[in-house]
Amino acid sequence: MAWFQKLLSIYDLIRPILDVAILAFLLYKGYELFAKTQALQLVKGAGFLALVYGVAFLFKLTTIQWVLTVIAPGLIIAIAIVFQPELRKIIIRLGQTEFFRPDTKPRIGQLEAVVTAAELLSRQKRGMLVVFPRKTNIKDIIETGTRINAEISSSLIIAIFEFDGQLHDGAMVIQNNKIAAAGCFLPLSEQQDIHKNFGTRHRASLGVSEQSDAVTLVVSEETGAISLAYDAKLYYDLSPIEVTRKLKELMDRGGRKENE
Repeated sequence: MAWFQKLLSIYDLIRPILDVAILAFLLYKGYELFAKTQALQLVKGAGFLALVYGVAFLFKLTTIQWVLTVIAPGLIIAIAIVFQPELRKIIIRLGQTEFFRPDTKPRIGQLEAVVTAAELLSRQKRGMLVVFPRKTNIKDIIETGTRINAEISSSLIIAIFEFDGQLHDGAMVIQNNKIAAAGCFLPLSEQQDIHKNFGTRHRASLGVSEQSDAVTLVVSEETGAISLAYDAKLYYDLSPIEVTRKLKELMDRGGRKENE
């Protein structure tokens, strides 16, 4: 059993490192999740209160300690009420994330085919909305549309969005190197400071980016501007080259947070 004792001694040596590494990973993923759901202010507020309490404890400011102790339960309830939408999004994200999902991101040629279609539709000022899921499962969104399961091609995308057919007004979902569905309904954004000139497509592209880590390409029917929405932000009026580069970068990262 000498080998077993040796193994235990090695484990005792690496256990603190493993402990810290796992904790650091959990903290990082937690921060990433909060940042992507616009709930970072919740963390900042809690951190500020913890800092105030720490200062009060350090300098023995008994009145402040007593006040914070008394109002703490009420603050927790207030936070749960005020940030209920953000907390709901976090729970949804945790439940839908597929950590061991196989690598099925679109190939560069397929991304270029989508961008080419967007460029042609932009010139005609025809609206377009295409969603690229990453790690978050959006099966519920796919089920609201019409299943297609077709090869990705510019001609098919243009045919769907160019004319006022049944699938024109909804979103197309590209998943597993296929056009999975079209005519899908997306949740509208809950943000209050969206530019008033943005229509339903832009609000829908922001909405799905708030509730998942998907990347959405949107073409404005009014201006022809091509935009990308991800991580609850909209990047408006990008060039086709910028869109292709950013799409490839985002899909290669497989859902990791952008460092803008």
